[in-house]
Amino acid sequence: MQSATILLVEDNPDDAALTERALRETPARVEVASDAREALDYLLDDDADAPRLVLLDLGLPDADGLEVLRRIRGHDRTSLIPVVILTSSIEPIDVARCYLHGANSFVRKPNDFDRFVELVRQTVSYWLEVNESPTTVGDD
Repeated sequence: MQSATILLVEDNPDDAALTERALRETPARVEVASDAREALDYLLDDDADAPRLVLLDLGLPDADGLEVLRRIRGHDRTSLIPVVILTSSIEPIDVARCYLHGANSFVRKPNDFDRFVELVRQTVSYWLEVNESPTTVGDD
């Protein structure tokens, strides 16, 4: 896996730390945004490199993750970045809404630490190693 940046949008410091720990052995650099505003400031900053992957929690303190997803998909700079919803929500309506608004994947956080670590690693491995993502919108 090439070195890549992952933006983790997670307001719970424990969950953020667990996710970072799960990714410690990958060459990916993890940037953490603890709320919607931080995430959008990072993503929409033309001077910053765009991440190769966004891991997005739904339950954020200042706006829900669905609004962040809408904003990501609505901006040319970020519209093609893969977004994986990484959440503890078990609501079927959340799954449907996320896909409706352009999520690439919906992953429920398991309660078991070892399972969580493995799930995060598999998810990131797929999106950064297996999946072929466009990096820019072509003019064709």
